[in-house]
Amino acid sequence: MLIETLSTFPHMYDSVVNESILKRAQAAGAFEFRAHDLRDWTHDRHRTTDDDPYGGGQGLLMKCGPIFEAYDDIAAEGPKPFTIFLTPTGVPFDQGVAAQLAMQERLLFICGHYEGIDERAYTLSDMNISLGDYVLTSGELASMVVIDAVVRLLDGVLGDEASAVDESFYDGLLEYPQYTRPAEFRGMRVPDVLLSGDHGKVDAWRRRQSLERTARLRPDLLERANITDDERAFLLSLQSDFSEGV
Repeated sequence: MLIETLSTFPHMYDSVVNESILKRAQAAGAFEFRAHDLRDWTHDRHRTTDDDPYGGGQGLLMKCGPIFEAYDDIAAEGPKPFTIFLTPTGVPFDQGVAAQLAMQERLLFICGHYEGIDERAYTLSDMNISLGDYVLTSGELASMVVIDAVVRLLDGVLGDEASAVDESFYDGLLEYPQYTRPAEFRGMRVPDVLLSGDHGKVDAWRRRQSLERTARLRPDLLERANITDDERAFLLSLQSDFSEGV
């Protein structure tokens, strides 16, 4: 996969893509990364990418001209990129969206800054994504989160192929609690089932814990979760416990 970004601050990506899993994934050939500087497509000596909004208002808007010129040149260098804008008007980002993006051959993130982007630039978009109902300094920061989530799903990136399956949100549920040595610490003991060596019982315990944790902390996720009829009955039995404060 080829992942590219177009922004006014391309060096913001340096530390993120050159550390940890993203660094190893590039070394293994799972994906290639390119950060394009939008200023390379400006035509004045100040390399201006923003201007005052028509109709007045506070802040500056990113101009659509440099974005269109950059897109034309970048897209001409290979297969058409699946183009993404990070914006509050986008679809909420979740694991399902990450999986959809992981199936693409080429991704291009166009990142806003300042007060926003000229609306006409969004005609280039294949998908608009929102990370949540809060404000960030720039689209670069949001794109880093999306890129990390997508790369983790690429073949061969995680050493243990089961790792991606076990993580939170893979099947719509929060991940179960996990423990490591020592077996007891300051009076807190690891559940006996995890020390039993019975993998069947461990798997069943973990599944129940995921269901219960999701029901307690993120019940909104259960509407889309991949759960069986027996598990739905188990969740119904928990509702009375929750209402009684158990």
